[in-house]
Amino acid sequence: MHWFESVRGYIENIILYTKMLNWRDVVEIIIIAFLVYYILAWMKTTRAWRLLKGLIIISIFLFAAYRLEMSAIMWIAQNVLGFAVTAIIVVLQPELRHALEELGQKSFLPSFAFSSDASRRAQSVFSEKTINEITKACVEMGKAKTGALIVIEKKESLKDYERTGIEVDAVVTSQLLINIFEHNTPLHDGAVIIRGNRITRATCYLPLTDNLGLSKELGTRHRAGVGISEVTDSMTVIVSEETGKISIAYEGELERSLSEEEMKEKMRRLLNMNEEDGTKSRRRKKVQKQGKEQARK
Repeated sequence: MHWFESVRGYIENIILYTKMLNWRDVVEIIIIAFLVYYILAWMKTTRAWRLLKGLIIISIFLFAAYRLEMSAIMWIAQNVLGFAVTAIIVVLQPELRHALEELGQKSFLPSFAFSSDASRRAQSVFSEKTINEITKACVEMGKAKTGALIVIEKKESLKDYERTGIEVDAVVTSQLLINIFEHNTPLHDGAVIIRGNRITRATCYLPLTDNLGLSKELGTRHRAGVGISEVTDSMTVIVSEETGKISIAYEGELERSLSEEEMKEKMRRLLNMNEEDGTKSRRRKKVQKQGKEQARK
């Protein structure tokens, strides 16, 4: 019954604190909760989210060390803490700068609202049609040995890399992708970034990987594709200019020489689109086709 007494004590303390609250305390709690929500929502679209998960794991480890009275580990943690805060600020400098820039924009207040997250999710919806268009374009470019580098955004924002490119803002089609990467065209050099069903930017510059395990025969295009997949959760499709083979980079891993069906299946899996979505899409097209045939009759 000891735990029951503890729970009852906590409840009594909560009731006591509630009676002591005034309207200023309520407003202060709401403001703090709103700020915490906004900071977490911002972190989820940046590298800071991965860093936060890492910090949680380290905190659990340090708590266990404290409970087990591991004095050496606690001494090291106390002396490293000051440097760790500085290191975090340096690592997250681009994200922090972007967040401060948003504070000065006129659209800051609307971005604070919950509706902004909903609108962003609506824009980032990735359809079966877009997968088919990307696959069709890559297969055609592979046959013609036209090099291509296509980055597909997932949860983490790619705005820092979009700034290095030229705005396109167009619906994804195979014809447009082929025209962008055609030799001797103004937009063919660099990467295309796709968010949802739209091409946002072209000629974007990406970070190169330092992975020494990659084959020496791979050029800058493949190393850039792997590099962006190491620092974000994006998926990159690469078409080799030398061999025409299609590769996909994700989480620092490169899968090469994919067929058309393998590429589609890989994209569906990495973009969290299950087979049921594809089945629904095919079923819907079949019903529409049957409706048109009946209308003709």
